[in-house]
This record gives sequence, structure tokens and C-alpha cells, in this order.
Amino acid sequence: MILSWSVYALLIVLILFGCKFAWRKNEFNDDFLSLDVTKSLRGLAAIGVILHHISQESAFQKVKELSPFVNAGFYFVAIFFFCSGFGLIKSLKTKENYLDGFLKKRVLKTIVIPFYVCVLLYGIYKLIMGVKMPVAHWITNLLGLTLMNDYAWYPIVLSILYVAFYFIFKYVKNRKLCFALMFLVIFAQGVFFAFNGHFAWWAGKSNWWMQPNGWANAKWWMHQKIIWFFGEWWVNSSIAFFIGMIYANFEEKIVAWFKKCYWLKLAGLLLLWVIFNFISGMAQWKLGYWSEYSGKGPGILNKFVCYLSQLPQVTFFVLFSFTIMMKFYSVNPITKFFGNLSYETYMMNLIAIEVFRFLIYSNNSTGGWPIPIYKTGNYNLAIYAGAVLASSILLGIVYKCLNKLATKWIK
Repeated sequence: MILSWSVYALLIVLILFGCKFAWRKNEFNDDFLSLDVTKSLRGLAAIGVILHHISQESAFQKVKELSPFVNAGFYFVAIFFFCSGFGLIKSLKTKENYLDGFLKKRVLKTIVIPFYVCVLLYGIYKLIMGVKMPVAHWITNLLGLTLMNDYAWYPIVLSILYVAFYFIFKYVKNRKLCFALMFLVIFAQGVFFAFNGHFAWWAGKSNWWMQPNGWANAKWWMHQKIIWFFGEWWVNSSIAFFIGMIYANFEEKIVAWFKKCYWLKLAGLLLLWVIFNFISGMAQWKLGYWSEYSGKGPGILNKFVCYLSQLPQVTFFVLFSFTIMMKFYSVNPITKFFGNLSYETYMMNLIAIEVFRFLIYSNNSTGGWPIPIYKTGNYNLAIYAGAVLASSILLGIVYKCLNKLATKWIK
């Protein structure tokens, strides 16, 4: 556990470095939603996502290293979604003709083209690594119809939300209706996931995946993490996008309300978050997102109930987080650096995760699962974590430079 406690200590130091604490009774950080502050927060979230991906490696889970990060990824992604939703409404309210050229500048330039740059980079990586895929799979991956990068669900979901925002807020004049429609778009995604599940359960006989050689006989497109929206990880935090939009629209009123009896309301948010965190945990334990393996079919209702339980869980988490920042936040060169590179490190993180697995697994395997390697004090796990973090940064910088080259012709 030396690795885990070392990481926790470093994170505490990182948060305290450059922190600003408004400790007086009626003193608050009025800049807690400024660009610099939210950028640093995104930087912390980016580090959290990398640690989340590292912690999910079985070599870490078997010795319970970094275990608090295993199921915490959706919290970090919720921060990104909140900031995106907040930024859209804030810009809409403060920038003249903000929606003019929005699809070109905010969707094509910042999401779509970088997505295909990522597709090409991962395609080259897979060729170098000798990954074998059916020709049809290569084609759909290169077209972006299936995922060349397992983590690339985020820009797809973000594109949908941005396009929905553009058409709704441009052509619907009633603002209350605009927000209601945005909520329906997000909620509809959750409903769709509940039906869609984690793989093509609908493409064969009932419970085909539970049968002997069920996966071995399945076509490539029936497997997990192939089609865009397989898995709950793309939908269980996107409600934060809507919360960010609401927060930006009523920012002055919300901030003023929390300033009155601040500590009592902060404690209330914490209590509600803990309560709904418990409810969500019970729902996932008793019902579960992975209900396909219950032997009773796809388990659509189970997934939907789990999704519903996470809506208030995520909502109160982001509200609690940003209410804390009214009194305490941290801005320093390291978090700002990661904030400027958060999207890029996320998109390149999978390559780093895979390339350095030789440090923590042997070449032999049992039942298809790699055998973890544990050195004295788990120092090889520490080397792996450091290598993944460093290479994610390096690859992220390269990726960012390539994106700039690919989009420089768009004005």
C-alpha cells in the first residue's frame, strides 16, 4: 500500500499548492468559476481519470493499490461535463452572436477533426502492435462508426450534446423549453443505454453470450466496446452537463443563495451526496449495470434503475464540489498544465496503459487472463503508474500539436 499512500500524499500536496481559502465568515471566492480556476479543476480531474484507468488493471486490483479510484472515473468525467455545459451557457449569455459558426468552431474544429486524428494515431499504433481485426472492422474503425480507441466515447457524446445545444438554443425561442429539451436529450441517452447494454445481446439466441464458446462464435461487432454506445460509462455522468447549464443560467441567484447559511447548506449537499451515493451503490450491488450475466436476458430494467440512481448522485456531487470552491480552491502551474492538456491526455491514455503492461504482467496467461507480476514493495507497479502518466503527457502534447496542424485552416 506504499504506492497508494504515496499517491494520496502527492495529491494532497498538489491540492494545497496554490490553494486559496476564504476563511472569514462572510468572505467567499468570487472567482471560483473563472476560467483559470475551472481549468485547474479540470487538470485535477484529468489526473484522476488517468489514476482511474491505472487502478482498473487487475495487477493493481488484486493487491488493492489505488482502489478508491477503481469506480471513481464517472465523478472526474462529471467535472468535465459540468464545465462544458456551464461554458456553453456562459458564452451564450456574454458573447454576441455566439451561435454563429458554432458548429464549425466548437464541433468540427474542437471535437470532430481531433476525433479522426485520434483514429489515425490509434490505427497506426494497432498496425505497429500487430493487432489483427477483420477488414470490415478496420473500415468501420477508420470511418469512426466503431471505436478504434475504447476511450473515445467522450467526444462522440460531447458532439451530440453540442449539436443538440446548437439547434435547440438557435431555433427554440422559449428558454425554459430549451432547457427542458436538453434534459430530454440527456435522459433519452440513458434510456437508450438501458436497452443497448454492453454488447449486441439482441443479435443472437437468448443469452448467447452465456453459452459455451458464446463469445468465440460471436461476430466481431457483437463484442463489448465496439459500437459507440456500449456500456454505462458514457451516460452515468452526462447529467452534469445539464447541471452546468442550469448553474450558468442562474449563476448569480444560485451563488447568492448558497452564501446565506453557507456551512449549513454545504453540509446538506454533503449529506445528500452521501445518501444518494449509498442508494446508487445498493442499486448497482442488488441489480447491477452488468445484468446481462444474470442469465435472465439483457436486464434492461436493472440498468435503467441503476441509471436513475446515479442522476441525483452525480448532481449532488458536482453541486457539493463547486460549493466548496466558493471557500476553497487550488490553482497552480501543474494543475493548469494538466487543465490545458486534459482532453489530449485522456484520448492518448489507452496507448500508454497498453504499451507498459509488460511491467506488471508476465507473458504467460491462465484462462486468457494475464498473470500479474509483483516485485518487492510493488515497485514495478509504481514504475508502471509513473510511465503511464509521463507517456500520457508526452503523447497528449504530440496529439495536441497534430490537432493544431489539422485544424489551422478553419477560421
